[in-house]
Amino acid sequence: MSNQTLIKNAKIVNEGSIFEGDILIENEIIKEVDTSISVKSADVKVIDAEGNYVFPGMIDDQVHFREPGLTHKATIETESKAAIAGGITSFIEMPNTNPQTTTVKKLDEKFAIAAKSSYANYSFMFGGTNDNLGEILKVDPKSVAGLKLFLGSSTGNMLVDDPEVLEKIFSSTDMVISVHCEDEATIRKNLAKYKEQYGDDIPMELHPVIRSEEACYLSSSKAIELAKKTGARLHVFHLSTAKETELFTNKIPLKDKKITAEVCIHHLWFTDEDYKTKGSRIKWNPAVKTAEDRDGLWKALLDGRIDVIATDHAPHTIEEKDNSYTSAPSGGPLVQHAFVALLEAYHKGKISLEQIVQKAAHNPAILFNVEKRGYIKEGYYADLVIADLNSPWTVNKENILYKCGWSPFEGNTFKSRITHTFVNGHLAYNNFKVLDVKAGKRLTFDR
Repeated sequence: MSNQTLIKNAKIVNEGSIFEGDILIENEIIKEVDTSISVKSADVKVIDAEGNYVFPGMIDDQVHFREPGLTHKATIETESKAAIAGGITSFIEMPNTNPQTTTVKKLDEKFAIAAKSSYANYSFMFGGTNDNLGEILKVDPKSVAGLKLFLGSSTGNMLVDDPEVLEKIFSSTDMVISVHCEDEATIRKNLAKYKEQYGDDIPMELHPVIRSEEACYLSSSKAIELAKKTGARLHVFHLSTAKETELFTNKIPLKDKKITAEVCIHHLWFTDEDYKTKGSRIKWNPAVKTAEDRDGLWKALLDGRIDVIATDHAPHTIEEKDNSYTSAPSGGPLVQHAFVALLEAYHKGKISLEQIVQKAAHNPAILFNVEKRGYIKEGYYADLVIADLNSPWTVNKENILYKCGWSPFEGNTFKSRITHTFVNGHLAYNNFKVLDVKAGKRLTFDR
């Protein structure tokens, strides 16, 4: 027997427009989208979304959920719960776990964990190293999101710093190659200078001086040069400087781009002024930089040079973060608050609702060739988010769902709240409550 849910009277945000209408979900799929849908059966669950907006669920192309091996910080189960509470219905997780996802065997083990425990849809990046080209070539491009290379700031042995290996990888795979770009030599030199001056107690506000604009630009421009030379499909993660945005184009449609870019919530929200009050809570790699950089990132996002918004969700415990500069790890939790932070930017007139959907749902689906997700369309999976844009709430310890128990947004009041999240047609989150529905499925790719 089919299971049906009808969302009535919604303001539907999809493909560049907003229209009032209804959405009929049957089992896992969107069966019908129309201005008015009536159903005969009494078994249909009806949700009246009067006055509220329905969005396609966000597809977050960069998260670190820490499993296996670092599960004191987070697990796929805990962080996928936080993700659906935050309107993220699909995620792509990174390979720098312990052990690292640099063999097909370890990749399969991760998929097995997610199949049992994920509340959201999932895929993983396969990790490249200086010596695993053989394993990279075994990966089926239809079954994973892509390849991740650390060209700076990696954990373990994942720094790919051999130019010959790098060129071989770029030349050998058709997968999307996603890169973290910061030049290690530049960073090491800057760090040594300030360590000599301050020891381990370097002031946190020097983080963007150590992990500088120069370090970012040098690395991303080199990666782009190599992609142009080899014809590789390159995606540059978490841009943090206005200068880097000059390396990208808005002259061609996303589906035809060979070189694309992402920006993360924290680089759109915080600036170097915030280190005074937030300290290590906003210590990320690449670093949060100047207000001018933030403005430049917004400009490039809105004019199409930056294609995707993501989180780079990377939780650490508060005890780990509360160390001196050299010991405090970089990264912070974001999946639960990313969508409402974007809605806050909408309230401030920085971005339209249609643009949020384009950058956080449609474009990740296009960029990674995700099948039947990222849109509100008949025949697509029903990954849907209902939001009330005028229902303020404040982030506090009681409502934070991350395993690490803190957020850089603590104390912040958001105007909008997510009221419902559907994952594959199942209501998985309802008004501050994650329901016990592990409806996440493995993402598939049309390649």
